[in-house]
Parts: sequence; C-alpha cells; structure tokens
Amino acid sequence: MRILLVEDHLPLAESVAQALRGAGLTVDVLHDGVAAEHALATEDYALAVLDVGLPRRDGFEVLAHLRGRGKTLPVLMLTARGEVKDRVHGLNLGADDYLAKPFELTELEARVKALLRRSVLGGEQQQRCGALVYDLGTQRFTLDEQPLTLTSREQAVLQALIARPGRVMSKEQLADQVFGLDEEASPDAIEIYIHRLRKKLEGAAVRIVTFRGLGYLLEAVSE
Repeated sequence: MRILLVEDHLPLAESVAQALRGAGLTVDVLHDGVAAEHALATEDYALAVLDVGLPRRDGFEVLAHLRGRGKTLPVLMLTARGEVKDRVHGLNLGADDYLAKPFELTELEARVKALLRRSVLGGEQQQRCGALVYDLGTQRFTLDEQPLTLTSREQAVLQALIARPGRVMSKEQLADQVFGLDEEASPDAIEIYIHRLRKKLEGAAVRIVTFRGLGYLLEAVSE
C-alpha cells in the first residue's frame, strides 16, 4: 500500500519513512503543504501522515481542502502542538487520528496499521482470496497457510490486487502503487512482477487473470 508522509523536519521525515517502509509500505515523502496538496489531488494513496506545522501551507489547511473536495482518505496528523484545542480543531476538520511530538516510531506504525485496517480491510486484520491471505499486522502473505516469499515490489503488486477483489487494475494503476514519486514509474515492469507472482502462485487455488488491454485481476479458482 502506498501512503503519503508530509513532514518538514528532514531527519524525522527520514526516520518515519524508513520505519514505514520497513513495515512493507510504499512511502512518498514531501516537505511542504503546497506540494502535499498537489500530490493528494493527483496521486492515489491509501493514507496520509500530515504534519501541522508545514511551510507554505499548514497541515490544517491541507486537510480542510482535502475534505472540501469530498475525499475520505484516512489522515493521521502529526504536531508539536499538544494543546487540546489544536487536537480538537484537527479532528473537527476531519482528521482520523492525532499524534503529538515527540512520539515513538512503534506507536506511529501501530496507528497507521490501525487506520489502514479500518479503511482498506474494513476493520479486518486479514484480506483473503482463496488460499492466499494477507495479514496487515505482520505485513506478510501466506499461501495454503505457508509463508509466501516475495520481493518488496512483488508484495506491493499483490497487495494492490488483493485489496481490490473483483476489480481489474491496469498496469498504470499498479505502477502507481509500486513506485514512489521519486522513482521512475514503469508500467512495463509490472508485467515482470506479474510473471514472477504467477510462478509463485502456481498450483494454488488462486490466480492472476489478464484482461487484454485493461489489466489484471486476482481471483480464487473453484475446485
């Protein structure tokens, strides 16, 4: 899953991004509110982690504009402002959670996972497609109850497919979930990852179906 982190304190941004990437997430990192608004309007994210004290446009404004466009993207606010009135203001604007600095990275990671579990998995810990199971807590896949070994790119592709059951995803949509803003998104590379995933799913009651000219769909195979 791909998330957006907006934090102007560069060392903190790098630490948070590293922790979230270690949890199996694709993370885009930006450092000001104007850039954040543009990314939120043009990119597809599962969640945003948004600092309040941003240059050019603060986090409250970014959040207000996001909700004003009718977007329900989960947002976790980060702030050095610990006052109750600031937390209430953020929540009233539509924030889903609020974390005051300083914080432990383990707590941030847990809160991000909880928000993703509610929004992406409908409150469930696991996403299933036949014999294939994705556990949000461990950020791992199992196939026929056995661990499925995947590279980070393969996992990102499979996460995107299993999170959208019954929905065809184009190569471009999958590339958006696999590659960050600072990477060259390559839709053609998705074909390579799909080929590798198919080999790893061989013999199981789940498969990736190609819809020529449209994209790919993950489906369970009837016995």
